[in-house]
Amino acid sequence: MPKAETLSSAQTNSPKLQPLGDRVIVKPVSKEEKTTSFGIIIPESADKERPAKGTVVAVGPGKTEDGKLLTMNVKVGQEVLFSKYGYDEVKVDGQEYYILSESSVLAIITK
Repeated sequence: MPKAETLSSAQTNSPKLQPLGDRVIVKPVSKEEKTTSFGIIIPESADKERPAKGTVVAVGPGKTEDGKLLTMNVKVGQEVLFSKYGYDEVKVDGQEYYILSESSVLAIITK
């Protein structure tokens, strides 16, 4: 697994990241959020897996194809499921974020 790139606040103008193209920045769920309210025990092996769920914190302008801008389907604040191996890890002020292409988003979780 590649090591996460670390950016300081000075490099990002207070931890704001602006993705380019069809990229999405996702804040992954924390380990505490992986437990269930029903008391289901999550095995240790599952705890070591990469999370595939998170909250969208920033969205790029979209992908340009044949000179036309294709708008993004995901919005800031939505909870999404994404491909476990289709992202880059970045740390900003100690907080971990994932940068992924919109095509790596598998589903939007609605409640």
